Amino acid sequence: MDIETVGIIGAGQMGNGIAHVFAQAGYDVMLTDVDADALRAAISTIESNLGRQVSRDKITAADRDAALARIATTPTLADLGHCDLVIEAATERESVKDAIFAELVPHLKPETILTSNTSSISITRLASRTDRPEKFLGFHFMNPVPVMSLVELIRGIATDEETFATCLAVVERLGKTAATAEDFPAFIVNRILVPMINEAVYVLYEGVGNVASIDKAMRLGTNHPMGPLALADFIGLDTCLAIMNVLHDGLADTKYRPCPLLTKYVEAGWLGRKTGRGFYDYAGEAPVPTR
Repeated sequence: MDIETVGIIGAGQMGNGIAHVFAQAGYDVMLTDVDADALRAAISTIESNLGRQVSRDKITAADRDAALARIATTPTLADLGHCDLVIEAATERESVKDAIFAELVPHLKPETILTSNTSSISITRLASRTDRPEKFLGFHFMNPVPVMSLVELIRGIATDEETFATCLAVVERLGKTAATAEDFPAFIVNRILVPMINEAVYVLYEGVGNVASIDKAMRLGTNHPMGPLALADFIGLDTCLAIMNVLHDGLADTKYRPCPLLTKYVEAGWLGRKTGRGFYDYAGEAPVPTR
């Protein structure tokens, strides 16, 4: 199947990045969100990020203008019905995703491929609640989408080969690299990454090291580009907690128990960069450790 029109559900950090790379690759993009302000902010962010690429001579001004012209926005989910491929990039809550698919599916063409950018939730389970489990796939981009080269492609138990092959071709057209993952909780990247972050929170919780020491140790001791606590703030502590809960519930193993301190931060609304406070305070010019 040839993909030319792409619908993206959710205009947040992931959704606007996905819209950016699809438009830049020549696809016509329809971006939707329930929040009109989020849609306006997404276009502003995409314009800014494309402008940065122009300033670094990665693309031309004409490329930037052409990409922006390919992106349309709508607050109405049904407007995505004509798209060849739909990527859901809403919040990491299964009930929210199920509600979105229930509203959208009656408006889709029979041949439309439906995908989710979920970072941890069962693709098989999400697909089973739609009318097209054979045309449903996990399409997991890494953050920030315009910078990161990897896309995880996750087959559900019913996903057919044509759907997988079509999405693999899309990844290649985007200039990215696909890794194929089986449909188990958190797939590959987050199955490894988020428990590491959770363990770093335990090290903080138990007083083994403070925020600065933990991040410094991992940056300089293992050559990570970002410390695990700074990375947690970047991802969003609520997302980290959601993934740990999926791992703990789905695999029934106590090694995936979320750290109580991570839970406490989320309960406090200290979710990281997006709220201005997490393991670091972002109110000033430079982030300051909160512990």
